Amino acid sequence: MKKEGVKNTLEKVFTKLDSPIPLGYSLAGKVIEVGENLSGINIGDRVACGGAGYANHSEINYIPKNLMVKIPDGVDDIDASFVTVGAIALQSVRQTEPKLGEKIAVMGLGLLGQLAVQLLKANGCKVIGSDVDLDKIELAKKLGADEVCHASDMIKKANEFSNGHGVDAVIIAASTKSNQPVIDAAEISRMRGRVVFLGMVGMDIPRNDYYKKELDLRLSMAYGPGRYDSDYEEKGVDYPYDLVRWTEQRNFEAFLGLIEEGKIRPKELITHSFDYSDAIRAYDLLEGKIKEKYLGIVLKYKGGIELDKHKIVRRTNKAIGSDTVNVGLIGAGNFTKSVILPNIKKVNGYELVGVCTATGVSAEGTGKKYDFKYITTDSSEIFNNSEINSVFVTTQHSSHANLVIKSIESKKHCFVEKPLCIYENELESIKEVYNGESIIQVGFNRRFSPMIEQMKKSLSGQISVNYRINAGVIPRDVWIQDRDIGGGRIIGEVCHFIDTCSFLIGSEVVSVYASTVHKNDQSIPDEDNVNIILNYANGSTATIAYYAYGDSSMPKEYIEVFGNGVSMRMTDFRELIIYKGGKESKHKSSNQDKGFVNEFKAFRDAVKSGEPAISFESIYNTTKTTFKILESINARKVVNVK
Repeated sequence: MKKEGVKNTLEKVFTKLDSPIPLGYSLAGKVIEVGENLSGINIGDRVACGGAGYANHSEINYIPKNLMVKIPDGVDDIDASFVTVGAIALQSVRQTEPKLGEKIAVMGLGLLGQLAVQLLKANGCKVIGSDVDLDKIELAKKLGADEVCHASDMIKKANEFSNGHGVDAVIIAASTKSNQPVIDAAEISRMRGRVVFLGMVGMDIPRNDYYKKELDLRLSMAYGPGRYDSDYEEKGVDYPYDLVRWTEQRNFEAFLGLIEEGKIRPKELITHSFDYSDAIRAYDLLEGKIKEKYLGIVLKYKGGIELDKHKIVRRTNKAIGSDTVNVGLIGAGNFTKSVILPNIKKVNGYELVGVCTATGVSAEGTGKKYDFKYITTDSSEIFNNSEINSVFVTTQHSSHANLVIKSIESKKHCFVEKPLCIYENELESIKEVYNGESIIQVGFNRRFSPMIEQMKKSLSGQISVNYRINAGVIPRDVWIQDRDIGGGRIIGEVCHFIDTCSFLIGSEVVSVYASTVHKNDQSIPDEDNVNIILNYANGSTATIAYYAYGDSSMPKEYIEVFGNGVSMRMTDFRELIIYKGGKESKHKSSNQDKGFVNEFKAFRDAVKSGEPAISFESIYNTTKTTFKILESINARKVVNVK
């Protein structure tokens, strides 16, 4: 609120709260389409899938290849649908490193605890389980536990179970805010035993208890190695088999293999089953609105899904005008939903026709909230639609170039959120196909900010611009830092500031010199802290100082401009001071205005008039400059922008 103002902040918060969240991460189904880089899987194969963000509760899922496995013939779909839950339990058992004949305690006999008991028995261990629910205690005994007891009796029973030595290992599978399971685990463990955290419990570790027994404390991270690694989960880059024997996917396979052998019996854990059309009852059960005990809950879907019939999920009879900017939106991420769409709605002359996203949940939520005529997960539905005259591209950066080229070839105007592209060959391909018949506008919104426009009015001739950005940290594992997906921050973000400087100066960059801070700490790439000097064709200069490692309490953006008897200072689009003729004039705003509304007004007017708000030559020059900045950093010399 301090940085952006109350109004802007509230808009972002409510947009985030309105966004639907996909539920579910463990499922089984039948393949209806196969990607070109996937082998060994055919249409019609049964597969079990996992991974939040991909395997959701829905009729159709898009699953990366490392997050699914074929279901063995001897395993039915219901048992296979437990695959992710089973892998979570299996990973905790692997962390326990059970040895044949060891005595192991499982504290908490919910879904994961029950599976852990069966997995430990499959490993040839003796198992004692505890819970506060007598029905779960009885079920664990039925499924193979050697000893069971109420949680309050665990210390006494475990002592008897281990002949007074203490158990070899403990898996804490309980779900409670209490710290008692951690205390009890130390009490029942033998000297140098292992304690594995699987459940959500308090973790205030009693040091003396763990120290005196030299206990080995371990945490179990979800499904196994590969989890939270975007290269593994999203790009399908597997770990070497000989170095990482048990990945997420290989844990999936192992769990299904144990079901096929009859050593794990997931169906025994099912207490409720619902058709998907009645799925809300399952959540009422979880929330306690239905007063019944539950353990495993299965959702079932109708069969016979045909992919072609699901490309357009929702269609309305909304009338579309012929004299408006009729938008086909591709991509509906957080920035699109919190900034782009709310600001488009503030501008007259737009009709929201079709929205395309990678997932149906996102498309459905965005389509309904902003009254799109139809929603789809197939971008060709946008390009082939005759009602749409303008495509908005707000996807991850790696797809921008291809979608811009498709827009040009489809003879549609295109607004693409920055950057235009992430590789120089992509830029040249766009230049080659662009014929000037349609409008291309990149989301360089700052040039349309009222304060930047006011600065522009007072400038002429050769000027100097100093632009400092306190950018803040973006961790290396965020997609924008991936060179092949986001392009990195110079290509993905610094383009904003180059365009603003070029707008103020009114010329094109002819050469660039850039240098970075060189640090031992590589948690932030060196390129995220960079000083850039731009030389312009009209003799002007600009310096861009872009820093990620500063303190966030400092204003993010600060611009100073000098030229022809005028000096200016703009701070974070909240305050502008102009010094001229020995006097200063101040302009303040309670809310940041970075030019988004004016940007969409400019695009609307450009579509109607055929005159671009930003020339293609300027967009080309700005984009090429980002590539030359990287070249200058690597070569440590001035590089010409040709």
